[in-house]
Amino acid sequence: MAPRHFFVFWLILVCVILGVRSCLQCDLAIRNMHEDFMASKDKMTVQEQMDLRKIISHAYVTYQDISTQLSGVIDLTTLYRAQTEYQSEFTRQWQQPSNGNVQWDLIKIVEKSKRILKKHLEVFVAEGLCPNKCGLLLQSVMNCTSCQYGLRICQSDTPPKDCGEHHLTANEGEQVVLDCFLPWHSLVVGHAEYHYSWNQGAPNFSAEDNFKVLVVTKESKIVLNQLHVTEQGVYRCFLLDQHGTTLSHTRFILTVIPMPTPPPRPIPTLISPPRVDTRHVELPEDTLIITLAFLTGLSISGSLVIIWYFGRMTVRWKKNAKAEGEGEDT
Repeated sequence: MAPRHFFVFWLILVCVILGVRSCLQCDLAIRNMHEDFMASKDKMTVQEQMDLRKIISHAYVTYQDISTQLSGVIDLTTLYRAQTEYQSEFTRQWQQPSNGNVQWDLIKIVEKSKRILKKHLEVFVAEGLCPNKCGLLLQSVMNCTSCQYGLRICQSDTPPKDCGEHHLTANEGEQVVLDCFLPWHSLVVGHAEYHYSWNQGAPNFSAEDNFKVLVVTKESKIVLNQLHVTEQGVYRCFLLDQHGTTLSHTRFILTVIPMPTPPPRPIPTLISPPRVDTRHVELPEDTLIITLAFLTGLSISGSLVIIWYFGRMTVRWKKNAKAEGEGEDT
């Protein structure tokens, strides 16, 4: 990040957040709670009041020492938890019957407040301070010595801003979700956007010219619907802050399995009878003579039958005609 950008970030945070909440020794709510407690002890002697103030002042110094031992910074969430628990314990302490020794009671609650602050700071250092395992995070924290907020540069040990790659597989026609959100993204200060781009082949991940811009959005995820084989390839996701600084870079290697091609439907065909070629059929000579004789005899027989049939029909016709003539004479 450019020095000018870092200075602007620091100045904005100091002006806006300063005085809202800080470490316990400079938190306005804690100081007012202590002052109200001192004012409620009006029946105490001046020396007793001075002793109480010394106890409280020593507690402030102790808070700072504990903070210095544990990174020296705190975030707003951890501070709120420590402050809330301490206020609750402080109020509960003075609602209980006192043994008459106010100084001793105050020492006990102050000692408890040290343990409360240390407990929350240890959790913050172990889990909340620079939680990014990859990428670049400018985390908003408060300096427990100066009681001022600023940005702590959290650069991971992985390759600069590279948050790895994910291999995804989907069937053609289905959908796939690309989501490059990481838990520490919620700690990014100011406006940030996710930039998605795509390359169908991507032989070189760093070849900017080969990547096509898909979408720029505040949402970390995009959904690809009705996938086609041509949409497989490498998808990149960049998280950029409001100054254009890349905070993280994630890749998705997408493989789309094509739908199986159905086999072609058979076309029904009619079966034609086999053709017999008789051009080269040769009958034996004896067989041919016998066949001709048979056909000749069959023709003569047929002719004789026809002649006989017509002769019979003629004789019957003449008899009928003669019978009809004799009937007319009588």
